[in-house]
Amino acid sequence: MNTKILKLLEKDARISVSDIAAALGISSAEVEGRIGEMEEQGIIRGYRCVVDGEKLGEDTVSAIIELKVVPKAELGFEDVAEKISHFPEVESVYLMSGACDLIVVVRGKTFRQVSDFVAKELATIENVTSTATQFIMRRYKDYGTELFGTDDDERSRVSL
Repeated sequence: MNTKILKLLEKDARISVSDIAAALGISSAEVEGRIGEMEEQGIIRGYRCVVDGEKLGEDTVSAIIELKVVPKAELGFEDVAEKISHFPEVESVYLMSGACDLIVVVRGKTFRQVSDFVAKELATIENVTSTATQFIMRRYKDYGTELFGTDDDERSRVSL
């Protein structure tokens, strides 16, 4: 049942407890209790609003940074990942398999600000051996939410 509740919340974090209860055929009290338990257990870590920055007129730049890291004995990549997570510019940090060790998603006001952050902050962290930056040119889908195809934006429409 918890998985079904989580799926509904992932799709729409604003869904009401009563709507969840009705969709799953259980009481609102049970839904509230299960959500509360999952929050206490750290299963639910937060709720997110997906914002279309272009529609808002917000000028920001995002980048995906690939990091190669020498892991620390007994800590692995945790120490570096935790340090990176504390920077306000950092939206996400992921441990990866393949060509790089960590992926860091960064947001800033300008290309220069993001570039400076990578050069002055990320690249200088102990045990980071290299970085590779790819700037995100446009978001089409974010956190499962499509960000294109609205009536007033013909740029991204595709006919099949």
